[in-house]
Amino acid sequence: MYGDPASIRRILTGLGDTWAVVGLSANQQRAAYGVAELLQRYGKRIVPVHPRAETVHGERGYPSLGAIPFPVDVVDVFVNSALAGPVADEAVAIGAKAVWFQLGVVDEEAYHRVRDAGLEMVMDRCPAIELPRLR
Repeated sequence: MYGDPASIRRILTGLGDTWAVVGLSANQQRAAYGVAELLQRYGKRIVPVHPRAETVHGERGYPSLGAIPFPVDVVDVFVNSALAGPVADEAVAIGAKAVWFQLGVVDEEAYHRVRDAGLEMVMDRCPAIELPRLR
């Protein structure tokens, strides 16, 4: 249910190529760093979202989703499950088309709020695993 193959395919291939990666910093040891790099290799524009607003993989960072001055298609969430719900709500507020909660990020109430708002939603999955499966 939370990783519906049709939703995964739509998000990865048809909703647009601008991905805000919440929790992405210049720390190469973090999973977000490698996943963002893979997203770029697959033609996605990544937008780092982190309180330090660091430039990562050549892309300028922003301290929050609301600070991004252009449309975002997908919000990829690399924060603790306890913090993920407010990020999902902010994704809805900025007009994103989809929210993607990474492996281990689970908030069922947020999932239903996002879906009820009309957005695509995937939870507890990783695009770095799913993208190669589509090719």
